[in-house]
Amino acid sequence: MKPLASMSMDLDNQWSYMKTHGDRGWESFPSYLDVLLPYAMELLDALGCRITFFIVGRDAAQEKNREPLSMITRHGHEVGNHSFEHEPWLHLYSKEEVYREIHQADELIREVTGQAPVGFRGPGFSCSADALETLADLGYRFDASSLPSFIGPLARMYYFWTSSFSREEQRQRNMLFGRVADGFKPLRPYELQLPSGRKILEIPVTTIPILRMPFHLSYLVYLRRFSSKLMMTYLEMALTLCLLTGTEPSFLLHPLDLFGGDQVPELRFFPGMDLPASEKRFIFDFVIRRIGRTFRIIPMGEHAAAIAERRSHVSGVLA
Repeated sequence: MKPLASMSMDLDNQWSYMKTHGDRGWESFPSYLDVLLPYAMELLDALGCRITFFIVGRDAAQEKNREPLSMITRHGHEVGNHSFEHEPWLHLYSKEEVYREIHQADELIREVTGQAPVGFRGPGFSCSADALETLADLGYRFDASSLPSFIGPLARMYYFWTSSFSREEQRQRNMLFGRVADGFKPLRPYELQLPSGRKILEIPVTTIPILRMPFHLSYLVYLRRFSSKLMMTYLEMALTLCLLTGTEPSFLLHPLDLFGGDQVPELRFFPGMDLPASEKRFIFDFVIRRIGRTFRIIPMGEHAAAIAERRSHVSGVLA
């Protein structure tokens, strides 16, 4: 059988990008979910893929988003928790604030989709010990807030450069996309030991083994702006190194991997938004099919269950 690859989409909405970027107008919560989700379902159905969608609680709380969000589970996909307010300074929250943030989102996601979230990803890869303890309290199978790459600070610098943040706003966002030290974190799934003595599985967003460079779809879209050959060579290198090192990828998608700047002009600041939606659809289809030729694509909860089953089998053999 093919080795496994889990796939997920962080369902960041238009308002959440604007809020993180410091743009005005996000308070009215502009949304593109009613356009994005039917489109994403169509593409994934055509590819025969089931993935995990990490949902923001604030979106699930709004009536206008309930019907689009319910499509996720109706089409056989899995849901995860992406916090309630989608603030990449989750690590600055108090214990009580963290609990409320995760628990409130959890309840709304269950209500809207009819499915209990099994995993969590912090906004901007922000997390904390209190957040992990809350996940353990709620019985979550895994956390997915780690990005083992050295280039997070460079991405943060670019984000600050394209915005007009005050010093206080920059301080809030000083962990956005992670630290250089994150590049030394494990690349394969591993168990996190919590202060309470409990454990929770961490499934990092996969970066290229050895090099620790990102190859999630947003990065490949960005490379396509310069050269199709460069994008394809980069992807082949990433998949080859995953195979050689026995790394089962956890591949990350974002809504803007499908949208063009002509569709959401407020988000033109985002890298790759100068490409039209038709081009992004081609890239999406090409990349997912290419991954699927080498790996069996599954939702993250199934990946977590497979990892747990293997470890249980190994423990039984050793015993």
